[in-house]
Amino acid sequence: MAASGLCGSDFMLCQSGKSPLRNQKTFRPKKNAPSGSKGAQLQAHIDATLGSGNLREAVRLPPGEDINEWLAVNTVDFFNQVNILYGTLSEFCTPSNCPTMTAGPKYEYRWADGVTIKKPIEVSAPKYVEYLMDWIESQLDDERIFPQRLGAPFPPNFQDVVKTIFKRLFRVYAHIYHSHFQKIVSLKEEAHLNTCFKHFVLFTWEFRLIDKGELAPLHDLVESIL
Repeated sequence: MAASGLCGSDFMLCQSGKSPLRNQKTFRPKKNAPSGSKGAQLQAHIDATLGSGNLREAVRLPPGEDINEWLAVNTVDFFNQVNILYGTLSEFCTPSNCPTMTAGPKYEYRWADGVTIKKPIEVSAPKYVEYLMDWIESQLDDERIFPQRLGAPFPPNFQDVVKTIFKRLFRVYAHIYHSHFQKIVSLKEEAHLNTCFKHFVLFTWEFRLIDKGELAPLHDLVESIL
């Protein structure tokens, strides 16, 4: 799991949806950035800065912009990225191949959303990802959390919701690296995966969205990025 192939030149592919990944099967329709906010403006800024290849600069809050607006647009972007990446592996990540949601022998993730499933349950990796994507999508579609109207306020717990989303998206990356990296390599897709993960790590680190302990399953890779 060396961090080779972390190259800026591939990076726009993560954002534009023009992924080089073969047999691309998007897990669900691509989400658009919040429209009533400054979503389009901020998305254009993301695309422009990513085009420069400087990922550390690309994740920074643009001068004068609202941090919640920035977090909202990027949350949608990262949801789409992970969605596409996992979609390319869905034929290999099956209940028989991945009966539990793990990130190596030491880490197993159980699902609970606190509403319909209050006590964490053990599920297969594909079922966990299905639950997770459904849950994230419900957050993104809830205008009380991700407001669409221009000037509508973000809720007081907005950043806590975003942190939970990113913490759980990291688990999908951790599962991919530990359980499916050899398949990624055989498909010659590791540069794309690594570039998307590098962007994800730099963004979460910039805004302290994930506790360092949560990153333990990919500690060495994360450290090489930071």
